[in-house]
Amino acid sequence: MRNLTRLACLGMAAAAITVGSGAAAQREFTPPRATEYSQVTSWPDFTGVWNPDWSILFGEGGRREVEPKLTPAGQAEFDAFQQKQEAEGVDQHFQVNCIPPGMPNIMRQPYPVEFLFSPDRVTIFAETYSQARRIYIDGRPVPEDPDLLFNGTSVGRWEGDTLVVDTVGFSPITQIAPGVGHSEQMRLQERMWLQAPDVLRIETTITDPEVLAEPLVQQLAFRKQPDWQIREYICEENNRLRSEEGGANIDLGLDSEGEGEDPFGPPPEPEN
Repeated sequence: MRNLTRLACLGMAAAAITVGSGAAAQREFTPPRATEYSQVTSWPDFTGVWNPDWSILFGEGGRREVEPKLTPAGQAEFDAFQQKQEAEGVDQHFQVNCIPPGMPNIMRQPYPVEFLFSPDRVTIFAETYSQARRIYIDGRPVPEDPDLLFNGTSVGRWEGDTLVVDTVGFSPITQIAPGVGHSEQMRLQERMWLQAPDVLRIETTITDPEVLAEPLVQQLAFRKQPDWQIREYICEENNRLRSEEGGANIDLGLDSEGEGEDPFGPPPEPEN
C-alpha cells in the first residue's frame, strides 16, 4: 500500500510539473501572427471555392484528354480489367463502400474544391468524400520513405506565381485511371496558377516507370464561385447496391414510390 501511495504521489507530482510546464510554455509563447501571415498575403490568391470548368479544356483551343501510354505490364493489367468488366459489368465496389479515389483522381471529380491558405501550408478541401489535402510549403524535402496514403504526402514551393507540388506515397488500391494501377514509384507533380482572376489551371504530370511508358500529363481548369460554399458529402448515407449481380446498379434511394419511404426498409436493429 505504501508503494502504491508513493507511486500515486509521484504521478501527481509529475502531472503538476507537466501542467506547470505547459502553462509556462503557453505564457511564454506569443504567435507572431503578423509576421506569419505576411507570407500568406504575398502569395497569389487561390483562396475560395472553385468548380471544374471543362469548357475551358475542351472548348476551342483547349487541350483534349490524353490517354496513358502503358508499359507491357501496365497494358496487361488494363486488358485484364477490360475483360473482367465486359464479362461481369462495371465493378462498383469502391463507390458502394465509399472508398475515396485518392490522388490524382480526387482532383478530377465533378464537385468543387476549396483552397485555404495558412502559414507554410496550402490546404485543398475537396467536396467529394470530404477529403483534405495538405500541401506543406515550409522547406521540408519530399520524404524518401513516405507512408502510403490515399492522397499521398504533398510538398510544395512557389516558382513565381505558380505553385509547384510534388506528391509521393500512395495507397496501393488507388489508380492512375480506371483499370490502371500504379507502383510505389509513382510520383505526381502539379503546377497550379491563375490563368485569370477567376480561372485556376492545374497541370499534373504523373510518372511511374513500372506502369507508364512515358509521363502522363493531365490538365484541369476551375472557375471561381465566390457565392458558393462546400457542401457536406456523406457517402455512407445513401450508397447501396440494388443487387449483387454487378453492373452499374447503385440505388441512392431517390426513386421511392411512397413519399418519405425508405425502399430498403428500416435499418437493422443493433446487436447487443
